[in-house]
Amino acid sequence: MKVRCWGARGSVPVSGPEYLSYGGDTSCLEIRSKDDDILILDAGTGIRALGCELAARQRSDVTLLFSHYHWDHIQGLPFFKLLYNPKARLALGGIGGGGENLLRVLSRALRPPFFPVPLDKVPSTLSVLSYTEETLRVGSLLVRRVAASHPNKGAGFRVEEDGRSLVYLTDNELSLRHRGGLSFADYAAFCKGADLLIHDAEYTPEEYPQRRGWGHSHFADAARLAREAGVGALGLFHHNQERTDEAQDLLLARCRGLLSRPGDPDCLALHQGWARDFSA
Repeated sequence: MKVRCWGARGSVPVSGPEYLSYGGDTSCLEIRSKDDDILILDAGTGIRALGCELAARQRSDVTLLFSHYHWDHIQGLPFFKLLYNPKARLALGGIGGGGENLLRVLSRALRPPFFPVPLDKVPSTLSVLSYTEETLRVGSLLVRRVAASHPNKGAGFRVEEDGRSLVYLTDNELSLRHRGGLSFADYAAFCKGADLLIHDAEYTPEEYPQRRGWGHSHFADAARLAREAGVGALGLFHHNQERTDEAQDLLLARCRGLLSRPGDPDCLALHQGWARDFSA
């Protein structure tokens, strides 16, 4: 299982010299199986560059799962090159429990006057995946889905292959249980023993009280979850749109300070271009 981050920013893409280290594109993660099946988590603006690479390599079959449908997780989809390839086949997965068809939801964003090409007019072949008891398979990858604690609902994913595992829990507020969300203990059980936990850490503990209920966590809660779940490493994600590289470095240092006991997980902050090979 190989993983690459194409966007780690939250809420809105940003640009400028103060955002070069962590990047400005919003959420998008690429996972490749040992047989080179392609799984994409979220279609933030990072999916644009990913689509360009896939098109250059003449890849046409992908699975794309959405954690939820807020703008920063879907706004790259209209610029995903495979969407306009008649030979491409995109298998799409929704969040569950939303009560609405995934294609109907996405069609609201990809239609005039918001975008000139309606979703039902794109030449690629789109299909919607069905989960079996909250699990599905993408080649040799086993994907488990869990409800996230976020306004308008959401989902997190655990991806497993050959005994290695990654958990992707962005836009998940650990200090407040939103409608449809789970308890802290439930999330710890879902993440138990994962090699890498990628978790929302948008805020500092000092910032969080003024933003309680917005659907995001502070890094201390993410660190506590990583420790209690016994994961191998914690990857901070969904960086605040106003968090400069220097400020993100300080946040990361503080989080590492919390995870300094013997046996604690490693801690890193994901950035555009970050990659890891779990099969190595």
